[in-house]
Amino acid sequence: MKTIEIFKIGIILSLFLTNSSCEEKKLDLEVEEKNLMQASREWSRAASERDVEKVLDYWNEDAIVISAGQPDLKGKEAIRGMVEGSMNDPNFSIGWEPISAEIAESGDMGYLLENAKITMTDSTGTKQIQNLKSVTIWKKQDDGSWKNVVDVMIPK
Repeated sequence: MKTIEIFKIGIILSLFLTNSSCEEKKLDLEVEEKNLMQASREWSRAASERDVEKVLDYWNEDAIVISAGQPDLKGKEAIRGMVEGSMNDPNFSIGWEPISAEIAESGDMGYLLENAKITMTDSTGTKQIQNLKSVTIWKKQDDGSWKNVVDVMIPK
């Protein structure tokens, strides 16, 4: 009798383990939001350190940057020109802070609302400060990292 009961318990345990291992893991959207905001903060830090390659690494290959009064930049190579030009100006600085994040239920896309500040000198040598609002759209990569696919900046 003990053998039959042990056998039944074994079957029930096997079914439970098989069933629970087949269930999809529930995505924790709050954790993903925090991860996305952290990626943005690290990206801003790379920009403040003027690390062109590190800055470019946060953009997807086919990303687009949209800035008020400027032509759209499509693709990483076009964006590279903007980043290198900015970083070559010793008076240029940029930084931003994410305000809020939203992640799609699927966990593969998200967006951030951010505040940004750009400092530069104009053609007369006068220091200019631009405060911007930004919306960035991100795509999660196979390795779990996030890459920016759309970057839209407008003056506050």
